[in-house]
Amino acid sequence: MIIANPIYDTAFKHLMENRRIARFFIETLIGEKVDEIAIVPQEYVIRKRHTPKKKKKEMKEQDDDEKKEIFSIIRYDFVATIRTEKGEQKKILIEIQKSRKPTVLTRFRSYVGVQYTRVDVVDIKTKKIERGLPLICVFLLGFTISKINAIVIKVARTYVDIIGKKVIRQKSEFIEALTHDGYFVQIPHINGKPKTLLEEMLSVFEQQCFVDEKNITKEYGHTVANEIIREMLDTLRFVAADPKERRSMEEEWWNDQDEQEYEKMRQTLEATTQELVKKDEQLEATTQELVKKDEQLEATTQELVKKDEQLEATTQELEALRLKLHQAGLL
Repeated sequence: MIIANPIYDTAFKHLMENRRIARFFIETLIGEKVDEIAIVPQEYVIRKRHTPKKKKKEMKEQDDDEKKEIFSIIRYDFVATIRTEKGEQKKILIEIQKSRKPTVLTRFRSYVGVQYTRVDVVDIKTKKIERGLPLICVFLLGFTISKINAIVIKVARTYVDIIGKKVIRQKSEFIEALTHDGYFVQIPHINGKPKTLLEEMLSVFEQQCFVDEKNITKEYGHTVANEIIREMLDTLRFVAADPKERRSMEEEWWNDQDEQEYEKMRQTLEATTQELVKKDEQLEATTQELVKKDEQLEATTQELVKKDEQLEATTQELEALRLKLHQAGLL
């Protein structure tokens, strides 16, 4: 079966737009039953107030109308609110990143930070209440984390009584809203025959058996028993066969290539700059050494001049003494 590579945003978006697939994906990954799921907007407009720098005299005359508003758009791969089987309401943030980039960590931190600033509206017994929901962050990584070979890593919070040295079972809404659990999936480690339901679901993301040079489509060869995973594969098969969606993934591939090329150029420029700085430092050191040698040469020259003057004075004294001896008839 030929399917689209789900680490491409276009393909992943098609998967998670299907509410049934989205619920199954979250349930299987976090290991909790989800009774309800509501997919929320994936784009957020962030508004900031910016005041241009002015001279002191101008600042006195500055009016609030002169303050500029800056708008920026943050796009998430997937955001949803869920209600678990226990009745707990949570927000799920899923981000997928194909390759390691210098900006990945900053971008992920920024995305999580924005979610902490947003107020969620939840239904409590048919009454809408504003509340900061506990956050679960899922990061699907197209690269590996150093020294950790696990396919899926869960970072879970635990309440601990430090003085009493015991685990606290009771949860606090206040603490839950200020901390979050995290799941990290290392896609390159996904390979081989799946043995569990989670492995079977993640096998869809396996980065092998590509049928094109851009790694946009691949052959999926595992036997699948689960109905929803088959639905995932059917969705990806449709994306792979649709010319419009393929073009969209190709554009994404070219954008990635441009970013990689830019990063290579940036690294090359940085390395060249460092090399030039090093050469400048070496040149400065050489210059300082030459200056020091010039100073030593000058000191030696002055010393020789002084000795020449002393020799000249001695010669004149000897000549004067010879003249006196000659006049006295002693020579």
